[in-house]
Amino acid sequence: MRSLVLGGARSGKSAHAEGLVPEDGAVVYVATARRDPSDAEWNERIAQHVARRPSSWRTVEAPDAEALRRVLAEAGGGEHVLVDDLATWMTGVLDDAGAWERDPAALAVVARHCDALVSAVAGCAGRVVLVSAEVGLGVVPGTRSGRLFRDELGSLNARLAAVCDEVLLLVAGCPLRVR
Repeated sequence: MRSLVLGGARSGKSAHAEGLVPEDGAVVYVATARRDPSDAEWNERIAQHVARRPSSWRTVEAPDAEALRRVLAEAGGGEHVLVDDLATWMTGVLDDAGAWERDPAALAVVARHCDALVSAVAGCAGRVVLVSAEVGLGVVPGTRSGRLFRDELGSLNARLAAVCDEVLLLVAGCPLRVR
């Protein structure tokens, strides 16, 4: 079973996704955020996510494309994989590729990483729950980098939705079943 949980900022998507996997089961929580020792507020957000998780869950920090693909490839049939979240993952992929200026070679690297992620999700033997920001409901971003991020993440979300068994949208903490 593959689930994609979408929502805006502070919509409750992460907490809802956590409820889709068993509290006492074999769960691999894949954290995609990159820690920044100089950003106390960001580190506090990460700490809040950590505090909410059951201690029995195994946490894997996978902020880069290859680490996330590897976790999904290694997941066994009885294992649950919760990836939180793909927006921070995409930011890292764009950073690592140097794609913010829309260089065609860098964008090709981003596309390969997205292809590999979609394939890894489709082929994962375990239960997969993906969390991502829904980026298609707002205004057109006023910056070039904002538009690039919206376009890349929106495209990835659509591709992942195509290989997922269920798609949920969280609005004000309320889940809406899209599929």
